Amino acid sequence: MLNLFLIQALNGVQLGILLFLVAAGLTLIFGVMDLINLAHGALYMIGAYLAATFTAATGSFGLGLLLALPATLAFGLALEFLVVRHLYGRDHLDQVLATFGLILILNEGVRIVWGAAPMSVPVPDALSGSVHLVGTLHYPLYRVAIIAAGLATALGLHLLVNHTRLGMRLRAGASNGPMVAALGIDIRRLFLVVFGLGAMLAGFAGAMVAPILSVDPGMGDSVLILTFVVIVIGGVGSVRGAFVAGLLVGLADQLGRTFGPILLRSVMDASAASQTGRTLAPMLIYILMAAVLFFRPSGLFPARGSR
Repeated sequence: MLNLFLIQALNGVQLGILLFLVAAGLTLIFGVMDLINLAHGALYMIGAYLAATFTAATGSFGLGLLLALPATLAFGLALEFLVVRHLYGRDHLDQVLATFGLILILNEGVRIVWGAAPMSVPVPDALSGSVHLVGTLHYPLYRVAIIAAGLATALGLHLLVNHTRLGMRLRAGASNGPMVAALGIDIRRLFLVVFGLGAMLAGFAGAMVAPILSVDPGMGDSVLILTFVVIVIGGVGSVRGAFVAGLLVGLADQLGRTFGPILLRSVMDASAASQTGRTLAPMLIYILMAAVLFFRPSGLFPARGSR
């Protein structure tokens, strides 16, 4: 039982790290730009497809990842220039409708360019083994690499947001965007940087998950829902909140799916416990969100002065 708990806990941390990578960019976009971008999950999908394409072309996942990151950044900057910047200052309903249309366009574009069949990316040979934890317990090395890469990215974002001039402007923009513009800062350029950073983070998450999940059209839709849950729990505009909430959601999802039916067996028969557990498990993260909002309506770590 202890081994099962450790494995599922690590799976939860890994899922939480991936959600953080997607949510960090989206929470900055919403916090600084006041933009609801439903197409953010599509950037996660684009990153996965670019990583798969470059890996197949170069024969190296490392090179594929290095090429996919600037390519996703360039795609995000082009998307901001062509579409997103026309939504600034518009009603949130307009933003939702426009970015939902982007989801449909990008999903169909992926089908046209790459086809509807799922793509696969092999786990790199250097990371194909497992790590010995305790006793007879081993954990896949690549999943450990995902956790390590996510933690390194979280540290980098913390330093960027809290200890650089750009980070100071991001925090100021999240607190009071109009005042930042009134002080002479080019708010459009700031928006471009924020959107590009968010796109690259989402693409990085998609590229990292490509070797362990199938790469297929629409893969960003499901992760987008979890990403919004993470942002609501963590607090809009807060990178620290996105990190903590991502871990909470990942652990609640993985541990709940595994141990929910086991715990229910103490109060009902095995078949009913299994069925009830499978039904309740997907609801746990939303129950967690409701509980957090009941006690902290602005999230666990809301950005100062957040809207």
